[in-house]
Amino acid sequence: MAKKKTNKEHDFENPKYYINRELSWLQFNERVLSEAEDKDNPLFERLKFLSISASNLDEFFMVRVASLKDMINADYKKLDIAGMTAKEQLTEVLTRVHDFVDEQYRIYNKELIPALLAKGLMICRADDLTVKDSEFVDRYFDEFVYPVLTPMAVDSSRPFPLIRNKTLNIAALLKKKEGKDDVDFATVQVPDVLPRILEIPGSDKDGAVRKVILLEDIIQKNVDKLFLNYDVITSSPYRVGRNADLSIDEDEAEDLLKEIEKQIKRRQWGQAIRLEVATGISKKLLKLITDELSVEDNEIYDIEGPLDLTFLMKMYKLEGFDDLKEHRYKGPSPVPEFRNDENLFDVISRGDVLMHHPYETFENVVKFVENAAVDPHVLAIKQTLYRVSGNSPIIAALAKAADNGKQVTVLVELKARFDEENNIVWAKMLEKAGCHVIYGLVGLKTHCKITLVVRREEDGIKRYVHLATGNYNDSTAKQYTDVGLFTCAPAFGEDATAVFNMLSGYSEPLGWNKLSLAPLWLKDRVLDLIKREEQHAINGEPARIVAKMNSICHKEVIAELYRASSVGVKIDLIVRGICCLRTGIPGVSDNITVRSIVGNYLEHSRIFYFENGGSPEYYCSSADWMPRNLERRVEILFPVENDRLRGKLRHILDVELADTDKAHVMNEKGIYVKVDCQKIDPSDRINSQKVFGDEAAKNSQVMNTQNTRVFIPEMKV
Repeated sequence: MAKKKTNKEHDFENPKYYINRELSWLQFNERVLSEAEDKDNPLFERLKFLSISASNLDEFFMVRVASLKDMINADYKKLDIAGMTAKEQLTEVLTRVHDFVDEQYRIYNKELIPALLAKGLMICRADDLTVKDSEFVDRYFDEFVYPVLTPMAVDSSRPFPLIRNKTLNIAALLKKKEGKDDVDFATVQVPDVLPRILEIPGSDKDGAVRKVILLEDIIQKNVDKLFLNYDVITSSPYRVGRNADLSIDEDEAEDLLKEIEKQIKRRQWGQAIRLEVATGISKKLLKLITDELSVEDNEIYDIEGPLDLTFLMKMYKLEGFDDLKEHRYKGPSPVPEFRNDENLFDVISRGDVLMHHPYETFENVVKFVENAAVDPHVLAIKQTLYRVSGNSPIIAALAKAADNGKQVTVLVELKARFDEENNIVWAKMLEKAGCHVIYGLVGLKTHCKITLVVRREEDGIKRYVHLATGNYNDSTAKQYTDVGLFTCAPAFGEDATAVFNMLSGYSEPLGWNKLSLAPLWLKDRVLDLIKREEQHAINGEPARIVAKMNSICHKEVIAELYRASSVGVKIDLIVRGICCLRTGIPGVSDNITVRSIVGNYLEHSRIFYFENGGSPEYYCSSADWMPRNLERRVEILFPVENDRLRGKLRHILDVELADTDKAHVMNEKGIYVKVDCQKIDPSDRINSQKVFGDEAAKNSQVMNTQNTRVFIPEMKV
């Protein structure tokens, strides 16, 4: 076969070949929003997706928009991956976000509200209430809401109060009932301690509609009761978004834990970067708020509907609407290898086990730590924790292990964004229990997911290792798709020991057996694997890459993918979120496809396949192909070498590449287009998440049948 020649005509790092990171993220959130619009989804699932799109946008402002503002304030001149300045990015981002918010409320007002009413649920405003309803709402205000409220006046002796990040507030202009014509300003926070949604008892005359009203509407309806000596000229809800990105100089911080605790408190009062106001707010009231918060016109969002649509997640939990929710996804199924309550260490000793969450239960990972905590043969447990649940059984097991005299070492990453406060609590608790707690590394986040259990057995010391793509969080493990590997192979055990020695000290081993670590050499490993495929293609040998991850925006890695594509390597990317790579560029990326799957579960696993000239290799990782993962975090890439487990990974990739129901595919213009299911025969449609759920359930049924204790005699034919 003739050799292919390398295409040297292109500058693979040309900014025109790349998509701006922030704009790519907005494309991702548009895909989430499209699920709220999709009439194929059950109605309450659509509410959930709209809520998620709002929650995502909050975080985007607090971190990414805030970062752009910081760069502009610092007169930062460096261009981004797509050749844009920070100011150009911010201008484009805010323009797109205004359009996005308009679309959110179009879907809410024009599609979801009428659909809810048709199904017997009405979200009322004060004007919609009957006399009886109004009396109930007013009583509720008097008894439960009024005692909690703290109205705050603004005058010469009382300055404008600090409005906390993401809180919902009601502003009012007041005039004394007797006295001068001066107009005063006051504001009151809608309390977080009360439910945002109140259901009104009873129903309309034909008994068909359930009614709910939002807390801010209850307060606004009764706002005059807060200012008895005043006439309320006008009132309106508003909400402030602030810069919440922590800025910590770790070299100067004498105590990292105390410094982070201090910065968390400051997060509530960062620079205002977004102001949401209700349509129809008086110009005078709006000007007073904007002047005090120092927000610009393009940072003000005129909202036609309730501010903060994350309340829809609470609506989703209303009882009595199960028929409007998704039931195709079955709960986590048992992992076939772990059966009959057999000792986990015995199972792992027989061979590696690969689990696919949430289709297969995360409970075995919890049991792994719990069993190690009480096993008299276990000498030590070492684990990294990035994000854990609010009532984590793993934390409890680690504390119990220390109490039982085991050597317990835990790296708790204090810099896990928005989980800092939670992690500080856990770190202190583990220290009190006698665990050796490490607070991450200076200048790096520890994002790898690894657990090491050291056990004394008849033939000597044996090391059991768990490696994963997702966090040790039993709560998110029910919502995020991830894979995890159990192994006791000596080579993995040696590497795991080396990882923890590096995290707790400064010792790097002379060599590694199986694991690739960032920021040491994981980036180089990824680049080398791509280059190897290029060489196979040039030699006319089988060359293909399939890579599934959350995000890809590392310029060197993308440029290498372009170079591989240019010599004929077939590259299929499954990227849930940010993707700065463009497809369909002639001679550059015409061999690359990009698809994003947005479904009931959040796609979180990182799985990589390299054809390698006909000798395929499979890897899983905690790292996306982003600068922060490859250069500023401790991450792990690990191989999966068992043929059966490789087949499981290949199946995951193949099914996701064939998804017709939840896949959005990038076209040559950099725009994601959802696969048109209507043109596909129903029998040929594939929802990858449903497929995996059904397969896990079927495997569980087979396992139960094989493990039955009922003896069935063979019948004569």
